[in-house]
Amino acid sequence: MPSLKAYIITRAFLVLPTVLILLTVVFFILRILPGDPISSMIGQKVPEEVLEKMRHEAGLDKPILIQYAEYLKGVFTGNLGRSMIWGKRPVIEEIMDRFPATLELTIFGFTISVILGLLTGSIAAFKHGSKIDTGMRIYSVIAYTLFIPWFGMLLQMFFGVYLKLLPIGGRITPDMAPEHITGLYVLDSILTLNLTSLRDSLLYLFLPSLTLGIVLSGAYTRLLRNNLIEVLGQDFITAYRARGIGNRKIVKHAVKNAFIPVVTLMGLQFAILLGGAVLTETTFSWPGMGTFLIERIEYRDYTAVQGAIVFYALFVAIISLIVDIIYALLDPRIRY
Repeated sequence: MPSLKAYIITRAFLVLPTVLILLTVVFFILRILPGDPISSMIGQKVPEEVLEKMRHEAGLDKPILIQYAEYLKGVFTGNLGRSMIWGKRPVIEEIMDRFPATLELTIFGFTISVILGLLTGSIAAFKHGSKIDTGMRIYSVIAYTLFIPWFGMLLQMFFGVYLKLLPIGGRITPDMAPEHITGLYVLDSILTLNLTSLRDSLLYLFLPSLTLGIVLSGAYTRLLRNNLIEVLGQDFITAYRARGIGNRKIVKHAVKNAFIPVVTLMGLQFAILLGGAVLTETTFSWPGMGTFLIERIEYRDYTAVQGAIVFYALFVAIISLIVDIIYALLDPRIRY
């Protein structure tokens, strides 16, 4: 598929200006806001000469355009800089400490949302016009409008406080983390055959993943239902039935055609989940990228915030490209 290959190459080159624009906007907005990392970290009661010395050491006394040029040079050579607070660790190390937690939550929340959404959407379409269909549509509206912190706290109260079945915050019981291989506790537990850590990490994952999954499933329910009803009414389905083709094969073809727009939504939802699970992470004290960004924005840690944004932008661009490729493979009518 030469046209698809050309499209992939073009999209790869378009990532660069997109990331550059985003980075530039974030860079200048952070510096326009009042405060800086030094005063945010040590407070205003320190003598002014000490603050100025620390600002000089951090390079914050340079003209803003010089700071911008130096930061861009670092980014394009693969250096996201060092954090401006608390040990001044390399930003990429800070990100990789937190990113696995967000990725793990995203994968499980995304999986639950897709399973619930496709199941309820399919049931609604095949029971079109019935009370079951009405029930599934009501579910989609309620799920889509749920406020994550409120719904998360409701689940915490019921499963954690009232039933005492599940933990209500954190990622794993202290001292039970598996040997670090990927940073994904479930995967690391499986790789090291640590069943105790596997059970514990799954228990901690359940409530935040369920919260995200239910809230996001409503969009899949409605989209798949509407597309599947439309496809089931098309001429090729009628022709299949007239030829005596079995229901299972008809359903397979109908779902494949109705699934094409859902793939696009899946890619968008995964990207949104990855970058926007802040509310869930905050509600469940989940040590991921969302809580990391909030913390570093509060302390005006310029390099950490900028590095996280660049990292997210590149990851989302890759996800979008993969979705486009899958879309083209599912629908041969797509040409680029």
